[in-house]
Amino acid sequence: MPSRVPSLRMLRSFFTDGSLDSLGTSEDARSKRHSTSDLSDVPFSAVRKEGWLHCKQILTKKGKAEDREDMLAWIKVIRENSKAEGEDPGFASQALINKKLNDYRKVSPAGAKPDSSPKGSRGLGIRAEFLKQTGTSAPRSPRQDAAVTKDESSTQKAPWGINIMKKNKKSAPRAFGVRLEDCQPAPDNKNVPLIVEACCKVVEDRGLEYMGIYRVPGNNAVVSSLQEQLNKGATEINLQDERWQDLNVISSLLKSFFRKLPEPLFTDDKYNDFIEANRIEDASERMRTLRKLIRDLPGHYYETLKFLVGHLKTIADHSEKNKMEPRNLALVFGPTLVRTSEDNMTDMVTHMPDRYKIVETLIQHSDWFFSDKEDKGEKVSPIPLG
Repeated sequence: MPSRVPSLRMLRSFFTDGSLDSLGTSEDARSKRHSTSDLSDVPFSAVRKEGWLHCKQILTKKGKAEDREDMLAWIKVIRENSKAEGEDPGFASQALINKKLNDYRKVSPAGAKPDSSPKGSRGLGIRAEFLKQTGTSAPRSPRQDAAVTKDESSTQKAPWGINIMKKNKKSAPRAFGVRLEDCQPAPDNKNVPLIVEACCKVVEDRGLEYMGIYRVPGNNAVVSSLQEQLNKGATEINLQDERWQDLNVISSLLKSFFRKLPEPLFTDDKYNDFIEANRIEDASERMRTLRKLIRDLPGHYYETLKFLVGHLKTIADHSEKNKMEPRNLALVFGPTLVRTSEDNMTDMVTHMPDRYKIVETLIQHSDWFFSDKEDKGEKVSPIPLG
């Protein structure tokens, strides 16, 4: 390349053979006439005439940049003059600029001025910043290129994969603190929660004659442990688990389930209607009104109430042994079942007798309240006097 000045051999020699140190003294007088700010005014013809060593020493006295600004200014001017004279940008960046960067790094810890830029501590660095300004990318090995290609492809695929997972992932149903229709259903009755069926089955299998069933509380730690397990979305319950052997724990677990329902079993919108119906003086009218309100409950609430009241009736039928008559069961379950989502102290005090009486009446006459004869066109039993 005869027209290109300096030649590659000359440039390599300049940076590697120590000629800078040997010629530093002879060039010192001429370099003192210049400062780094003069470099932007040096035409490329002057570089040809006086040589690359002279122009290099214009930037610094000893051939090394004094600070970051000097370094970037020198690189910028060399780049612009190379373009003006038809120089290959890659040629300058590969030989000349790499050498200058190495020189700058050697002296920057001791003599470099601190970068006043607020982003200096986490900036791109001189080389990266220069390449960003000039639009030139640093040379990379085939291994680096392959890594970049892999990263780009994974970046492009990531959003697609995440979206698919979000669309297809279905959270398992919880057991506590959710509406009845969102609970894991029992296998034999889709409108009754699995947890309700399991607890009632354990009590009926082993606790019909257990004195004080539902009145004696269970261990809080064990109850909380079972709640946590069931809230993870268990589709099956292992009744052989040691925690399911304590009747007091299971009875407390069932009460806790109904107490944590966000929509009470008698529902918020019908709560006042139930209270008013219970206060009707005519016994027959009272029973008919209560029955109508119960039949108007949503499907999950009606079926769950029917299942629970039937269970409590079975417990009461063994009251000679367990001492839990309908009245005692009503004292336990009345405040839990007949309530509002936001109970206040006034309602708790003034409505407490009504809550007890409603649950006691349902247990005493469960067959009549939940009979399907009327739906089938059969003769309905006489109205009992509550």
